[in-house]
Amino acid sequence: MSSVIAAPEGFIWGAATAGHQIEGGNVNTGHWENEYAPGTQIPEPSGDACDSYHRYPEDIALLADAGLTAYRFSLEWSRIEPEEGVVSRAQLAHYRRMIDTCRDHGVQPIVTLHHFTFPRWWDHSGGWYSEQSTDRFRRFTEIAATILDDVDLVVTINEPNMMVNQTEARIDTENGVNFPGPSPFVAQAIADAHHASTEVLRGVGGIRSGWTVANQVFQAVPGWEKQRDEWQYWREDFFLEQSRNDDFIGVQSYLRTIIGPTDDELGYGPQEWPEGTERTLTGWEYYPEALGHALRHTREVTGGVPMIVTENGMATSDDARRIDYTTGALAGMAEAIADGCDVRGYLHWSLLDNYEWGSFRPTFGLIAVDHETFARTPKPSLGWLGGLAQRNEIPATPRVELAV
Repeated sequence: MSSVIAAPEGFIWGAATAGHQIEGGNVNTGHWENEYAPGTQIPEPSGDACDSYHRYPEDIALLADAGLTAYRFSLEWSRIEPEEGVVSRAQLAHYRRMIDTCRDHGVQPIVTLHHFTFPRWWDHSGGWYSEQSTDRFRRFTEIAATILDDVDLVVTINEPNMMVNQTEARIDTENGVNFPGPSPFVAQAIADAHHASTEVLRGVGGIRSGWTVANQVFQAVPGWEKQRDEWQYWREDFFLEQSRNDDFIGVQSYLRTIIGPTDDELGYGPQEWPEGTERTLTGWEYYPEALGHALRHTREVTGGVPMIVTENGMATSDDARRIDYTTGALAGMAEAIADGCDVRGYLHWSLLDNYEWGSFRPTFGLIAVDHETFARTPKPSLGWLGGLAQRNEIPATPRVELAV
C-alpha cells in the first residue's frame, strides 16, 4: 500500500538532458569525431539525436504542460567556442533563447556548463593533462556567464568522477598505457577547474553553483570494507569532498556497486550482481534503493551541503516499470529527508529518449522520440511525475532491501 508525504516547501521537480545526447549535429566536439572515426568502437553515432537544437521549444512546452517546473540542460562548449578563443555570439544567443523559453513557460532553467563533451581543440591540445586546462575552463565559464545573470542554479561539471574514468580509458586505448585506476592528477585538474568556475559564478548575480557526482553506492562483501573504501575514494569520495564549499551538490543515482575479491592483480573490485537480478536496458541492476543510500552517503562526506537529485531514472521499454522504479527511488529519498538529509529537488533522467553514448537503445525518457521523424510522444510516466510535482508529494512506499 503506497502512501505519500509532502515535499519540502519550494522543492524543485523537473527533468534533465544533455546537449550532445539530444541536440544533434554536434560536429565540433571530439566525441562526434570519435563516433565517425574509421574503425570506431562506438556502435552507433549520435547523428541528429533528437533534433532538440531546433525543437527545444516543444520539449520545454511538453515538460511544462505535464506539471514539471524545472528543466536541466547543458551548454555545448564546442558550439560556443568551436576554435580556441573564437566565440560564437549566435550560439550564446541560442542558449539564451532556451533560458527565456523556460521562463516563458514558468519553468526554472538549471544550466550545466559541461556535460562530458569537449571541443575538438581541447582534446587535441592536451585535455586535462594540459597546464592550461584550468584557465581554459575558467575562460569558458566567463563566456557562458554573460547569458546566465538571471539563472539561479548552475552546474559547473557533470559527473567528474566518470570523466576521470573516461579520460584514462581513452589514453589506454590510444597509447597502450595500462592505468590501474582513476588518475589522481586528472581528478585534481578537474577539481581545480571546478573551483575556478565557481569563483567566476559567485560574481554573477544570484547564481548558486555546484557540480554533480555519479553516486555508485559502493557496498562491500562482508570483510572487504577496507578495500571498498579504497576503491571508492578516487571514484567518488574525492569529488564529494571537493563540493564542501559549494552552494549545492548534485546527486546522480542509478545503481549500486558491490566490492569484493577478484582474480586480477589488484585482488578486489566490482562483483557480479546477485543471481536472478532484474536488469535494465543498460545491463544495470534494478535497484531503486540506490537513491536513498546515495543521499545519505553524500551528506556524510560533504558535511551537509544542500543536495539536488540532478539525475535518477531507469532505461526500460516498459513505462510502468519506470514508474515502479521511480516510486521506489522517491520513497528512498523521502526516508532520507525524514532522516535529516537536506534535499532541495528531484530531476528525472531523462526528459527524452536520447542518445546514450553509443546507442539509442537504452530508453530513459519520459517522452518517446521517433528518431526518423523526431515526433515526440509523452509517456504515462511524464504525467505521473508531473502530478507529483503539482501536488508537491513524494511517494513513501515501504522499502524492501536486497542483500549484498
